[in-house]
Amino acid sequence: MRVGIVGCGAISGAYLQTFARLEAVRLVAVADIDAARAQAVADEQGVRALTVDELVSDASVDVVLNLTIPAAHAEIALKAIAAGKDVYGEKPLAATLTDARRVLDAAVAAGVRVGCAPDTVLGTGIQTARKAVDDGLIGTPIAATATMVTAGHERWHPNPDFYYQPGGGPLLDMGPYYVTALVTLLGPVASVIGATSNTRATRTIGSGPRAGETIPVNVGTHVTGVLVHESGALSTLMMSFDAIATRASNIEVHGTRASLIVPDPNGFDGDVRIRDLAGSDWTTLPVNAGYRGAARGYGLADLATTRPDTEARANGQLAYQVLDIMQSLLDAARDGRSVDVASTCDRPATVPLGDAPGGVRE
Repeated sequence: MRVGIVGCGAISGAYLQTFARLEAVRLVAVADIDAARAQAVADEQGVRALTVDELVSDASVDVVLNLTIPAAHAEIALKAIAAGKDVYGEKPLAATLTDARRVLDAAVAAGVRVGCAPDTVLGTGIQTARKAVDDGLIGTPIAATATMVTAGHERWHPNPDFYYQPGGGPLLDMGPYYVTALVTLLGPVASVIGATSNTRATRTIGSGPRAGETIPVNVGTHVTGVLVHESGALSTLMMSFDAIATRASNIEVHGTRASLIVPDPNGFDGDVRIRDLAGSDWTTLPVNAGYRGAARGYGLADLATTRPDTEARANGQLAYQVLDIMQSLLDAARDGRSVDVASTCDRPATVPLGDAPGGVRE
């Protein structure tokens, strides 16, 4: 599948490293609002630098990899779809549910496919945990916890303003990794309750040319909630830009027979540990599912090797459900009530243990 990248910022480097070893995809063109940046990447990769409009309409491009800022995700996706291209984008699917719905509806009308990060759930970490759940090792799933704690991105990011304005915050920034993992493990979510808090009205930038500058905070910086899965399982979520540290597992899943410790959903691998009712300690499960050695871009390769009439695993419907869950949780926190999640999705197909989809270049 011939790929054109729109958006040549820092994240593009991770995709380019992965593409170098994936047989299923081949980069053919790049574009960026900064033409010089696009040209630099094009020269490095030996491909063409185009304008955005040129790239989405170019006959040599099969799929547009959308690595723009979240506010531009829908605009670029809709342009690519109108040109008859498949689209794979960084998370979130769009900045708003309305725009995300427009993207999915346009794709159906055009007969093209939409994929979306995160694809971390395709690695051996989450997939081995998923297989343990599916194989009944924990019995009937009862509950899960998901915890992400950091004191704030302003300590290291030179321009952290976005994280503290509407559309930012810990849930929308890091939540896609955790919520996608929870849906992969336990299925779609039917309703949510939630609460948020904000401990500081300003943040101080800690690095870069703006170090020492204060920026306003206009978003909840500590978010907690309960996700009621369609299966009846309950997931408790805590995402914080306020707390200092935690010893809690990134994700734990509890069932009637055993509990699982699931590795960081912002990574592709890691140990899955289990403790059953009769056990006295945790044991590590053997790696038995997922793409080995996965990295950013495996979701796009998975799309490239999936039949046109079959949903890729990192697909648009899953990304929409995840965005809907997060927005519903924020609505629930604002209104002080339970909120039904209007959307649903299928759990993505499992990933059998193996190498990259479509093979690895020698």
